[in-house]
Amino acid sequence: MPTRYIGDGYWEIVSRQMSIVTRSEQQKFKDTKITVIGCGGIGGQTIEMLARMGVGEIILVDEDSFDMSNLNRQNFANLNGIGIAKSEVAKDKVRLINPYVKVTGFNEHVDETNIDKIIGDSDIVIDALDNVLTRVISSRKAIEKKIPFIHGAIHGTLGQVTTFLPNTKSYEEMFNLPSFGKDLTEEVTESLKNITSGTPPVIGPTPNLIGCLQAMEAYKIITGVGKVTVAPKILTFDLLDLGSFLLEEI
Repeated sequence: MPTRYIGDGYWEIVSRQMSIVTRSEQQKFKDTKITVIGCGGIGGQTIEMLARMGVGEIILVDEDSFDMSNLNRQNFANLNGIGIAKSEVAKDKVRLINPYVKVTGFNEHVDETNIDKIIGDSDIVIDALDNVLTRVISSRKAIEKKIPFIHGAIHGTLGQVTTFLPNTKSYEEMFNLPSFGKDLTEEVTESLKNITSGTPPVIGPTPNLIGCLQAMEAYKIITGVGKVTVAPKILTFDLLDLGSFLLEEI
């Protein structure tokens, strides 16, 4: 770390937000470990905001590498990074944004065999995924570990955000998924894979807005400042209609 960052540099980075939280509240965020599963459109923005807001540790997870089609929306995508693992690019970007953040990257597929290792002793798990099966696996492990699971999803200009806590409806229950209450057998797994088959449309502002909202939900959970959007309530919107922002209950 360059010598100019030694000392109270962390507090200088977050100084502009210190009229919103107390030092002790910000210290809680500084002591927090968050796992973000997905480093693409939603995840890139989430990760960047967490780093800029001064989270203590981020676990980054993504099995993919950047390609040209990512350039329309993914913050960490650039021409020099084409073909490079998203988790590696994200890790390097976090270190440039805030050298006080401890960051670990997993360049691997998430499944039932490694999800416990990936989440570890995290304080929050953030869903920046693009498929239902991995959301189910991740949300189940978060519930098992009694960790808040912040869900975000998009389709085109549509977006939604909510937080699942150990004592709320689960992700599977709230969205009435075919896996709810069942083991992930081959048949159930296939039914979940079929829900998100194909390549969905997406435009840049949608995932980036969701990422910002998820980062803020994490900040509210840890600092206790503000009101968290907790299931079965969910924030939904369509960016083609700014009057569509709605907090509803499912």
